[in-house]
Amino acid sequence: MTQKRVYFFGNGQAEGNAGLKELLGGKGANLAEMTNLGVPVPPGFTIATSVCGEYYANEGKWPEGLEAEVNEHIARLEAAMDAKLGDHSRPLLVSVRSGAAVSMPGMMDTVLNLGLNDDVVAGIIERTGNARFAWDIYRRFIDMFGDVVMGCDHEHFEHVLDSAKKAAGVKLDNELSADQLAKVVDRYKAVYKKHVGEMFPQSGREQLTHAIDAVFGSWNSARAVKYRQLNEIAGLLGTAVNVQAMVFGNMGDDCGTGVCFTRNPSTGKKEFYGEFLMNAQGEDVVAGIRTPLELTGLKKIMPPAYQELTDIMTRLDTHYRDMQDMEFTIQESKLYILQTRNGKRTAEAAVKVAVDMVKEGLITEAEAITRVTPAQVDRLLHPHFDAKATRKVIASGLPASPGAAVGQVVFNAETAEAWRDKHKKVILCRVETSPEDIGGMDAAQGILTARGGMTSHAAVVARGMGKCCVAGVGDIHIDYKTKKFTAGKITVKEGDWISLDGTAGQVILGQVPTVEPKLSGDFGKFMKFCDDVRTIGIRTNADTPADATRARDFGAEGIGLCRTEHMFFEGDRIWAVREMILAAEDYSAMIEKLAVAQDKKEQTEISKEYAPAKKQFEGALKKLLPYQRKDFVGIFKAMAGLPVTIRLLDPPLHEFLPQDAKSQAEMAKRLQVTPARVKKEVENLHEFNPMLGHRGCRLAVTYPAIYRMQTRAIIEAAIAVKKLRKVVKPEIMIPLVGEVKELQFVKQAILDEIQQVFKEKKTEIDFMVGTMIEVPRAALTADEIAGEAEFFSFGTNDLTQMTMGFSRDDAGKFLGDYVLHGLYEKDPFQSLDQVGVGKLVKMGIELGRSVRHDLKIGICGEHGGDPASIAFCYKVGMNYVSCSPFRVPIARLAAAQATMKNVKDATL
Repeated sequence: MTQKRVYFFGNGQAEGNAGLKELLGGKGANLAEMTNLGVPVPPGFTIATSVCGEYYANEGKWPEGLEAEVNEHIARLEAAMDAKLGDHSRPLLVSVRSGAAVSMPGMMDTVLNLGLNDDVVAGIIERTGNARFAWDIYRRFIDMFGDVVMGCDHEHFEHVLDSAKKAAGVKLDNELSADQLAKVVDRYKAVYKKHVGEMFPQSGREQLTHAIDAVFGSWNSARAVKYRQLNEIAGLLGTAVNVQAMVFGNMGDDCGTGVCFTRNPSTGKKEFYGEFLMNAQGEDVVAGIRTPLELTGLKKIMPPAYQELTDIMTRLDTHYRDMQDMEFTIQESKLYILQTRNGKRTAEAAVKVAVDMVKEGLITEAEAITRVTPAQVDRLLHPHFDAKATRKVIASGLPASPGAAVGQVVFNAETAEAWRDKHKKVILCRVETSPEDIGGMDAAQGILTARGGMTSHAAVVARGMGKCCVAGVGDIHIDYKTKKFTAGKITVKEGDWISLDGTAGQVILGQVPTVEPKLSGDFGKFMKFCDDVRTIGIRTNADTPADATRARDFGAEGIGLCRTEHMFFEGDRIWAVREMILAAEDYSAMIEKLAVAQDKKEQTEISKEYAPAKKQFEGALKKLLPYQRKDFVGIFKAMAGLPVTIRLLDPPLHEFLPQDAKSQAEMAKRLQVTPARVKKEVENLHEFNPMLGHRGCRLAVTYPAIYRMQTRAIIEAAIAVKKLRKVVKPEIMIPLVGEVKELQFVKQAILDEIQQVFKEKKTEIDFMVGTMIEVPRAALTADEIAGEAEFFSFGTNDLTQMTMGFSRDDAGKFLGDYVLHGLYEKDPFQSLDQVGVGKLVKMGIELGRSVRHDLKIGICGEHGGDPASIAFCYKVGMNYVSCSPFRVPIARLAAAQATMKNVKDATL
């Protein structure tokens, strides 16, 4: 049986439906679905996505049998429209559009008005008497076909059109007369011949073949590939090709075209939202060539069409149970729907639509969880401008995508990406954006355009990315050559700072301060949906009471990682740390000698010899003790009733010493030693690979007093907070263990210190002592380690580093190449390597719980906030994940989605 590759839709019946997106692409499947629903859709046919793969496998040639099937469906379309491709009297004109299974707005190619030639244009003029319309669609077709299909840049045609408008003394395209447009067509043909090297094709079949090739070719265009990378879209067969009969919004005053959403894509509010233009074609709306009107304005101009349109919008919103993004055209007062798809929306809108649809009974709470992505939750947590701050507003435009953005002005995508790579924050300023700008838009903090509306390319893409965007700022003039824009008398040059308020549509000179977001209302309801579903706990990485409080507000259920070393850098306490380090070598020598001393006399002599070092070392720790205790009191108060995992000192001591001569001289003066003494200590502590050196529990083996001081601070703080009638749950974590004997040695000193504190305070508290699993050997011997540790916390930053042999600090220079060439799907420091490192994690969990069945296990590396890594943690049976405060809501959603996926997979 011959493989079917082409599917027809029209006259109320279609050979497909919305469930066939993988085969027909999102656009083709929805056109078929709407046709079956009786929605007025112009007929056409869809070439399946699988053909795209065949096209590339066949080195850019159509597979055998496709031409015959396309010809069959052209004939079927001609019969449905009572028109014929290339016919003088009743010509069939079609659009040729892409459509992958996942929406990629603006990333692939579209051709409109295909089928036009000199003879067809003459016939249209004879039949309609509307010469202006005929020449207008012809010049649009030559431009689009030349640019999209044959590679003749749109700017060449735009230059001709601009000069024609200038000569005619008009500003807008639709102000040119029929004769003037006819001359534009002649000049367009000359441009086409000059740049393509041949005459513009007059055969409709030849035009269609080239256009289908162009759509297939656009699947692997740079912008489409970039879009799929940015949005992590993979595993698709390719793009479908939709060939559909044209309807025209530019035939006169009873015609129009527009884009509409069944709900507001910026706020999520249930209201009709969109824009339209009378006497225009679809690209006029999205390209910003003319300023479009708000959708409600159609109610006054064409009440019947508006009523029919809003009825269909309501119907499709309910039918698809999701916000729809629709395109429509009105030809001679008759409404046609050209496409519908689930609309791109801001993070705020995504949450509101999900919550509202639950209220409306359209979806369940479980379905609502799938309607918001972790990336969207991340965007919701971005700061907004301080309402009290002074603003110097220099221009206003449309609030195309809400939020706040501050950055340095750049005028092209290449500069935006280059400056981003230098850790600069930029605002991309364009007259209007195009799909080629996708990389720069991703790199920018926000986007500013001089032209375009709420449904322009910049607006739609920015909303999808969660980027702030102010569009259609007509008061600014952008000059690409001089790299500056003017707003009235103010000139802003490349590199100058501006701020964008995407909610108010304002362009502000300079840097406006931002404030942290607060989550409530719909967001709180949505997160409750997540919490009701997920079964894995969410903790936070927090080193200060402020961070702990913020994380708890975001829903954290404890602290999974409190880094004590960060506390050592605050205020004057760094000087106590440096005092300790200067005495550390002699103090360590004293301990070693005392351990092998033969009798009390020798011990006394050793103690006397090293008394100054002992006094300085232990004296420094005594200075640090109250600082640490105060820190822990604040954290325990902020997390009262919740577990707090505190990692004892981890980094090597050299990190606390200055590395440059000037700072070393300052340290020497402060501590009353010679600069040579400081320099010598820096050199003594130097390590060729400090991440594998004298750090973590290895420090405690050499200097047990450090961990004793920290343990005392933790327990004393916990007892103090307990006296305030608050529940405290301290978990003391020993880092970098690779051998169970290390853990036993360090743990014994910790337990001795705890018992001493209990004796002094005449009270006790519950506590736990556990370890980080970050050395591969610890994972391999986790059964031995679990005999001593009451909990495991996987430190996957170091575990990844040691397992894969990458330096975390240096690998960023080349890991991008690995991802680019498909050697790794993602950077393993951003998303856990589940095959290699993940195998060690799984092994460590299984070995640990084989000895201690109730072993509490979590993860506290950067992977704790990565959705894919969270799903893995859930799968291997961890009790919790821990991440930075602002990623806590993301983790709550990702954990809920992982739970739901597991339930779904279990039922298959």
